[in-house]
Amino acid sequence: MTRELTCIICPRGCAMKIELDESGKFISVSGNLCPRGKKYAENECTNPMRTLTTTAKCSDGSVVAVRSEGAIPKGKLFEAMSTVNSIVVPLPVSVGDVILDDFYGTKLIATANKG
Repeated sequence: MTRELTCIICPRGCAMKIELDESGKFISVSGNLCPRGKKYAENECTNPMRTLTTTAKCSDGSVVAVRSEGAIPKGKLFEAMSTVNSIVVPLPVSVGDVILDDFYGTKLIATANKG
């Protein structure tokens, strides 16, 4: 099986072709101009990760911008959103404050000041 991806690691935007076996296991990549492209292609095809950026409810009824500090598995995004939707952030909160310490292998942090 062959997949085509555009690398997003650097501004070059290499057009890559990724070869996978029948079970989806990574075999090879071509078109990448650096080793970082190979790692990106392998991760994107076998275990895609994303940074979650959203808002969370505050104790006064408003919302505050939050994001995952690191990437979380793409397949867990809907579950992670359910978790965020179930919390209420106590005020005041500042940029960088940890909202949830154990959030799908990373932390959920505030990206705005509130209250």
